[in-house]
Amino acid sequence: MSDTDTATNPLLSEFWIQDASVIDERLAEIRADGPTFFAEQPTEGIGLPNGPGAWVITQYDLILEMSKNPEIYSSAQGITVLDTPPEFNEFFSSMIAMDDPRHARMRRLVSKGFTPGIMKQLEDSVTQQADEIIDNIGGQGSCDFVVDVAARLPLRIVCDLMGVPRSDLDFVFDQSNIILGASDPEYVSEAEDVISALLGAGAALAELMTEVAESKRGGDGTDLTSILVNAELDGEKLDHSEIASFFILLAVAGNETTRNAISWGLHYLTENPDQRARWQADFEALAPTAVDEIVRLASPVSFMRRTATEDTTLGGVSIAKGDKLAMYYLAANRDEVLFPDPLRFDVGRNPNRHIGFGGPGPHFCLGAHLARREITVMFRELFRRLPDIEASGPPEVLQSNFIHGIKHLPTTFTPIR
Repeated sequence: MSDTDTATNPLLSEFWIQDASVIDERLAEIRADGPTFFAEQPTEGIGLPNGPGAWVITQYDLILEMSKNPEIYSSAQGITVLDTPPEFNEFFSSMIAMDDPRHARMRRLVSKGFTPGIMKQLEDSVTQQADEIIDNIGGQGSCDFVVDVAARLPLRIVCDLMGVPRSDLDFVFDQSNIILGASDPEYVSEAEDVISALLGAGAALAELMTEVAESKRGGDGTDLTSILVNAELDGEKLDHSEIASFFILLAVAGNETTRNAISWGLHYLTENPDQRARWQADFEALAPTAVDEIVRLASPVSFMRRTATEDTTLGGVSIAKGDKLAMYYLAANRDEVLFPDPLRFDVGRNPNRHIGFGGPGPHFCLGAHLARREITVMFRELFRRLPDIEASGPPEVLQSNFIHGIKHLPTTFTPIR
């Protein structure tokens, strides 16, 4: 069977719009085989050369090994399989496409905006934001859950965190869809140049953030942009391009991952009414495990690429210096060795050592705590105010090998009177 077959090759975006049972069966086969080399997505027409391919890593223990050894498995050559220029990688991926010491410097500076005090302020506003979102759709009886609910909460939180005006929410939403949905015809048509579309969306977000950053310079604001534009660490500051790049990372990764976790969460709860009833009956006690179970199965970021800095061996397979490796978190979060009955959705699953926020090491998600909080609050408020909300049709899945996303999810509920 050809490794360019879209039905069998997880590096191809078309693989991910198959039925979920077909995808899981194929991932289980790859996991049983160990590290497996696949051909890359064809890149004709986008101005970049076709790469040779990448090792697909699907076993939980091997991804942990890679995550703990960033000196062997580098992020600096890019986080997607596509070979793009370093400047392109850093512009769209900020510090997650850097190795130490540059990564450590950027993370130290950015961490100034993720203090307990700032996180507490944001958490206090999450409930208010969730209620406002429900107010907007509560009288309708139906909605597109992704567009009208799941995408709204993390997007509001990211924009509030960065001090971006609410009037720009839809603009940020549209540009982030282009960046992470570039392989999906809904967001970038087959007639469009993908790289031009990506650069255009990135430039638009960068221009917005540059304007916001300049308005904060020298001020005493408490939003993250004010802190970053005025922060110093060992005499260093972030420049405008670094702040713009970080905003793109937040707008894309901080928004997209939480939005997809919430979207998949409603789908899983609809498909598993016994687990839904169980959570609703004892929400607070089960919220921590339920949220982690949603993140485990959803695995909103399907994979992250690393590049071998030296000849090495992984899972008994020889890896050459310069080889690309795709750490498939989604597949590892279904690893039978670690997760009994891994395809079962269990809101009380414990232990649940998933890697939905990335593996251990320097690139573990900085916003994991906030994401968990947003998911928890959104479902608490949905259960409280729209207790019978459920998906009324199958999810329309994003055509992407990188993001395990839902574009649209029809939803029904008893309207609020």
